[in-house]
Amino acid sequence: MEPLFVDRLLLIADLFQRDMARAFDGTGLTTARVHLLWVLQHAGPSTQQALAQLCEVTPRNITGLVDALEKSGHVRRTPHPTDRRAVLVELTATATATMTRMHGEHEQLNETLLSVIAPADRAAVERGLSAVTAHLEHLVTTAATTAATTAATTTATEDTRATATPEVAP
Repeated sequence: MEPLFVDRLLLIADLFQRDMARAFDGTGLTTARVHLLWVLQHAGPSTQQALAQLCEVTPRNITGLVDALEKSGHVRRTPHPTDRRAVLVELTATATATMTRMHGEHEQLNETLLSVIAPADRAAVERGLSAVTAHLEHLVTTAATTAATTAATTTATEDTRATATPEVAP
């Protein structure tokens, strides 16, 4: 039986995950930590609050990630130049070198993967992947919105039932 398109996408995701685990083995870096480094590389020095939003995680998760990356020498916290209450998180020279190396590896992998696609087919593959990505993002966003709405409606209904005054018979 021929695998479904979605099965192939899942296999690709799994292969990327395994390759990342291999690449990070022994470095103390995890997928989440590298994601934060990637965000910092593109956004520049940022507050932890901004990083939590950019990484779509809770402030508590960002604190743990920043603590670990600070301990490993990948980031440092510095005073915010205009807000005494805030600190900025920024990449260290070690992290900048790591991210530069990773970027180069990323470009090499991109070229390697594209090389197995006939040049005449590359534009169609790019359009197809963009369409699938956009539609999957839409499906995920819609499902999350629906789940949040359902949860809010259920909570409101339960709250209404809990606060309703029962009728007392005379």
